[in-house]
Amino acid sequence: MAVSPDPKKNQLLAALPDAEWARWLPQLEWVDMPLGQVLYESGSTLSHVYFPTTSIISLLYVLENGSSAEIAVVGNEGLVGISLFMGGESTPSRAVVQSAGKGLRLPAQVIKDEFKRAPVLHLLLRYTQALITQMSQTAVCNRHHTLDQQLCRWLLLSLDRLQGTELVMTQELISNMLGVRREGVTEAALQLQASGLIRYSRGRITVLDRPGLEKRSCECYRVVKKEYDRLLPEKMVA
Repeated sequence: MAVSPDPKKNQLLAALPDAEWARWLPQLEWVDMPLGQVLYESGSTLSHVYFPTTSIISLLYVLENGSSAEIAVVGNEGLVGISLFMGGESTPSRAVVQSAGKGLRLPAQVIKDEFKRAPVLHLLLRYTQALITQMSQTAVCNRHHTLDQQLCRWLLLSLDRLQGTELVMTQELISNMLGVRREGVTEAALQLQASGLIRYSRGRITVLDRPGLEKRSCECYRVVKKEYDRLLPEKMVA
């Protein structure tokens, strides 16, 4: 399968020093990521790490009764599959494509070997710290903030990982991510639409007023955004 014409649309790949990039490029595989595709299931052994370029991946924790809630979102700023280089091999979460697009993947053994090299080690550990911050802040947000605020946070995090202002996804997917009933998602989205912040129709959300959305969101979005900006500079220092 051909490599993406511009794999450096993924910020982690773009941050690799030249020597690392030269080793990685022949082993990166270009993949399509259609809406709703499951990249891995809870408890399964991961075969690859994924670097989204134009897609967004939702990491979900799934309960025994089948209900789920999003614990983090990954787009062109990062990668999916940190358990491979952190030594876990598998994870209790599920990775699902929440916004269709493209990305690249790297075999499991390659990322394990590369993690032993200092430049890659430092970059991936900084990304992992940023991801842990997002997971922690999501847990706090889901516990203490309103559904309206949670939806604003989720929309803003998604927008940061997209080119454009429109998200295409089903009500069911949004409700699974936020861990609420579909009726709750509809009500919250309609409230944002009534305020002139978004345009909402089944399966499609267009953000009309991002500054207004940021003002309406809780502190959680700003905390996560600041940490990603701090830990993941555009170009890595070798």
